[in-house]
Amino acid sequence: MIELFSGLSARQFAKLVRQLQSEDADPPLRGRPWKLGFADRVLLVAAYWRTNLTMRQIAALFGTSKSTADRVIDDLAPKLALRPRKRYAPDTVLIIDGTLVPTRDHAIAAPSKNYRYSTNHQVVIHADSQLVTAIGIPLPGNRNDCKAFAESGVDEATRTATVIADGGYIGTRAVIPHRRKDKDVP
Repeated sequence: MIELFSGLSARQFAKLVRQLQSEDADPPLRGRPWKLGFADRVLLVAAYWRTNLTMRQIAALFGTSKSTADRVIDDLAPKLALRPRKRYAPDTVLIIDGTLVPTRDHAIAAPSKNYRYSTNHQVVIHADSQLVTAIGIPLPGNRNDCKAFAESGVDEATRTATVIADGGYIGTRAVIPHRRKDKDVP
C-alpha cells in the first residue's frame, strides 16, 4: 500500500519517517493523541498529494473523519514540503526566470507592464533535472527581474551554484549566455 499511495518504496518511506522524527516533526501534544500513528499520518499526506483524492475519500481510506484528515494535512504538509538546498555541487547549473502572477490582493501586488495587479515570482530550476529548486518570496509586479533576483532571496539561496538567466538580469551575478557583444561605435 505504501508504494501505491506514496510513490516511494517501503525502504524510502521508512527513511522519510525516520528523518521527520529526527527533525521533531511529531512533538508530544497536549490533549487528545492522534488517532493515526505518525507513519500513517505521513502516508495520508503523501496519498493526498499523489492521488488528488477528496478529503472524504482520503478519510474513508484511512478510517478516520474528514476533519481529522484535514488536521493531519494541515499539521504535516508544511513539514514534508521541499526545503531549499543549503549547498549545491560545484558544477551545478541553475536557470532562473521571473513570472508575473495576476492577483486581486493589493497588499503585495502592484500594477505591472500588463496593466493588472500582479506579483513577481522568481523561479529557479535545475538545468539537468528541470525540477524547481527554489522560489523567491513574492514581490510587487512592477519590480524588474534584476531587482527581484536580490530582494526575493533567490540570490542568496543559489549562492553556491552557477545561475543562467535571460537579458533581464544584467548587473547581477547571473550568467547571460546569449548576450550580444557591444559594437565599437566610431
